[in-house]
Amino acid sequence: MRLFAAVLPPDDVAGELAAELAVLRELPGADGLRWTGRPGWHFTLAFYGEVDEHLVPGLSARLERAAHRTEPFPLALRGGGRFGHGRALWTGADGDVSTLRLLADRAESAARKAGVPMGEHRRYKAHLTVARSRTDMDVRPYVQALQAFTSRTWTVAELTLVRSSLPTSGEPGEQPRYETVARWPLGGAG
Repeated sequence: MRLFAAVLPPDDVAGELAAELAVLRELPGADGLRWTGRPGWHFTLAFYGEVDEHLVPGLSARLERAAHRTEPFPLALRGGGRFGHGRALWTGADGDVSTLRLLADRAESAARKAGVPMGEHRRYKAHLTVARSRTDMDVRPYVQALQAFTSRTWTVAELTLVRSSLPTSGEPGEQPRYETVARWPLGGAG
């Protein structure tokens, strides 16, 4: 199964982002982007790719420990940026980004210890993808529009393991499907 560890924004914060993106979708050329739907809004901490089912229990146990060792922390959505010459448009994070990065490192380490092949380590860049393009695109107007965006601050209180299923229909605009596999409270709370 295709898995990743993530932090999910609460519904009201997702609503704030949806309102901001509705404005961006009115900008010229917005129809050239594939906008990510609400189910796809998350801060990926560690992407595991295809994971053999027999490794999932060990991964889950280690992610639970990682969550237990990390205290809840404040976070907000803020600003925007791009990757790959406009192939991905994202909003960033504000608040205790160092703890978010620590949780990402712990989620990656949990996978390595569970035997999940992870490839080389990359420095974590907190971002929530809001749109993609199949070709290079000038997304500077969207990045500029996102610069003033800041959501309310919430307390991140859980780590989530998510299963993603890629589109199979071949229909234009079809989105991946996301399913929560497990959630663990941070700091041993709950």
